[in-house]
Amino acid sequence: MSTGILILTIVHVAISLIGIGSGFVMIYGFVTNKRFGQATAVFLATTILTSLTGFLFPIEKFTPGLAIGILSLIALGVAVWALYRKHLGGGWRTAFVVTAMISQYFNFAILIIQSFQKVPALHELAPTQSEPPFAVTQLTVLVLFIALTVAAIIRFRPATARVAQNEGKTFAVSEAGQPVLK
Repeated sequence: MSTGILILTIVHVAISLIGIGSGFVMIYGFVTNKRFGQATAVFLATTILTSLTGFLFPIEKFTPGLAIGILSLIALGVAVWALYRKHLGGGWRTAFVVTAMISQYFNFAILIIQSFQKVPALHELAPTQSEPPFAVTQLTVLVLFIALTVAAIIRFRPATARVAQNEGKTFAVSEAGQPVLK
């Protein structure tokens, strides 16, 4: 492995781990109905960078990793649009939660795949990644992410203000319909 590829690998892995960590903080916010703006911004930025830096490695053929990188960037594009352009209004809240969760799942699934390839004890359990320990791990993580996504869609209701008029006066109203004092 050349020095350039080694440096790229270290940077790529570091960015990915920051993305995964901040993604779990974001998910905690989803299921507790708290908005962690900084963690979400770090998650989006580092997960986008993770996908982009993945394309810098030497490419000999189209791989599942490249497909996941492309799909992740599409999902992240929707998540960024929903959060920063649509401000989670209407159906964009659900679009944001689903696409952010998909992106976190992709990032975490790649971590599992890489762990089974690179960590000797895990590699011994599933050298070809077709053995039961690998399949059970991936299925468990998939089910967990589906459950977390459903919980997040139900529970994550950030306060978004809309403008209403009453007797000629304009004021902000929360998503629940309550007046918001400024």
